[in-house]
Amino acid sequence: MTVSSFDPFAYFGYPTPNIVSYASENKVSFCLMTFLLGNIIEGQLVSTGAFEIYLDDMPIWSKLYTNRFPQPEELLKIIDNHLMFRGPGKVSQSSVPPL
Repeated sequence: MTVSSFDPFAYFGYPTPNIVSYASENKVSFCLMTFLLGNIIEGQLVSTGAFEIYLDDMPIWSKLYTNRFPQPEELLKIIDNHLMFRGPGKVSQSSVPPL
């Protein structure tokens, strides 16, 4: 929205909020501020150590148990194994034990 200068509020007939107007007028500073704020939030979330991934309401990865983040290939393999074990069209309650 900020980069493309598209205003969906005007399209639907609503007044444009001030933050959207500011973002459109100051694209570089707004993008930089959003990037820095996102990094601050990410740092706070990661510092707690509570990072878990769930699939079908079942934990498939927990940083609390492994003390590390999963590698992308490793995570995709876990998900593929979970889906293959579950079978097509089946809904499972517990297929893979939590780590």
